[in-house]
Amino acid sequence: MLIQGLQARTCASRCVTSPKRLVLAIAAACTMASTPVLAQESNTAAAAFAESRLWASQIKDYANKSLNSEQALSVAAIPLNGPGIEQYVNADELMSPGSIMKLVTTYAALELLGPTHHWNTDFLTDGTMVGDTLQGNLYVRFGGDPKLTLERLWGTLRELRSMGINRIEGDLVLDGSYFRVDGGFPAFEDNGNNPHAPFLVEPSAYLTNLNLLHFQVRADERGTQAWTTPDLGEVTIDNRVNALPDGPCPARSRFDWKPVFHNDHRVTVKVTGELPQGCRTTSYLSLLPHERYSASLIRSVLSEMGVIVSGGDRFETTPDEARLVMRTTSPDLVTMVRDINKWSSNVMARQMLLTIGAEFRKDDEQDDRVAGIRAIYDWLEGLGVNTAGMVIDNGAGLTRHGRITARQGAQILQHAWNSPYSSDLMASMPIIAMDGTMSRRLRNTGMDGQGRIKTGYLEHVRSIAGFTRDDRNTTWAIVGMVNNNPAWNGQAVLDRVLYSLHFRPPVGTSLSQSPADGSGPSIQ
Repeated sequence: MLIQGLQARTCASRCVTSPKRLVLAIAAACTMASTPVLAQESNTAAAAFAESRLWASQIKDYANKSLNSEQALSVAAIPLNGPGIEQYVNADELMSPGSIMKLVTTYAALELLGPTHHWNTDFLTDGTMVGDTLQGNLYVRFGGDPKLTLERLWGTLRELRSMGINRIEGDLVLDGSYFRVDGGFPAFEDNGNNPHAPFLVEPSAYLTNLNLLHFQVRADERGTQAWTTPDLGEVTIDNRVNALPDGPCPARSRFDWKPVFHNDHRVTVKVTGELPQGCRTTSYLSLLPHERYSASLIRSVLSEMGVIVSGGDRFETTPDEARLVMRTTSPDLVTMVRDINKWSSNVMARQMLLTIGAEFRKDDEQDDRVAGIRAIYDWLEGLGVNTAGMVIDNGAGLTRHGRITARQGAQILQHAWNSPYSSDLMASMPIIAMDGTMSRRLRNTGMDGQGRIKTGYLEHVRSIAGFTRDDRNTTWAIVGMVNNNPAWNGQAVLDRVLYSLHFRPPVGTSLSQSPADGSGPSIQ
């Protein structure tokens, strides 16, 4: 085809420079030589257009059969670094995104806060150290750390013991003033039967250890033993699990964990079930308000080190005259983003949104959730993204009110692809068939490692968003959402989208071989 095109262009040149009496003859020859090329190029363009429409049409037909709805699926797919034709299926419909909204929050955090952003938690005092005693209050000034773990607290508080202090004659005062929250957060009506589940933990400046208690029961020749990590004085286990002879270890669903809340802020957790010797069962629950959990956790760690706090707990701001004693600094924001997206941490994403609000709040803004959403909208509009109809709500996607279109999501991913921090965002996403929330999806399809996809899951909602490669090594930005009642088969539909985009990408190209003249294949 390239040679034919060259012949046509040579003919056209001769038509201009030939003697007058040869013009008509050569013109006729030029027309004959060029007509097949023009016709072939026209056919190629038509085939490309038909192919692009065919991909979207096939996906839409498959979704209609699977979901019994023409509007249940929304898809936007955009080629980023190779041949391909943009694909859209109901791409301008506002849909509930579920957890893919975390990509908006984490990408915004990378751009607005920067990849090296850290969170500090300070330990201060207004007293003096005399011998082995701190005579004064110990203040804990929180900085909104999304992942202030038990291990980090232990390492920091160990410094106090290393200074020779084993007694604090004063109160433990927790300062959670870093975030402004005006009236709490929009309620999420969960359809499960466990209001204490880890994914329902709300954000707080007081957040430590994700506000979780890890319960464990193990059976051995003595019977069953139950314990919690961390070991908090306010929480007691009523262990009713019976030990059985050796046998298969049962699923965690075979055990019932029932918390009973008392008027003195204490909780008794009754656990029932049967456990063969050598087996254990576990559960994670969030049972205490953030400030009480954190106060109890700090006291527990200090007690294990032999440091006694003689006073009570207070929740106040830190006085200006308090002096810094110790500080723990979080890992950088890139590390936090990876934790959020790989395992879809709701509370960490919500902490990230509040942090954006706290860092960019205006003088008249009294709620960091609202300020964070406003800051993200301003940033997106500065990029040229049309945010009409978009509802971020809490930054995690754990909401019935969140909305975004597939086209908006794909445009955001396009900007992320060209961002200086694109590699940081991509590295945070689950890898197809390998890790995170994609570890068990599209296995044995030949797509292992061929995409980085954030997933979303809510009642009546399934979603995907991220970057995937086709079998010609073109990377695509892909956003797909299923909103349907029921949406239980929406995951299969979205996996089909990823599979089809990989193995039958709508590239709209034809590969032709030139005559044997030493030249290689050309793409028209």
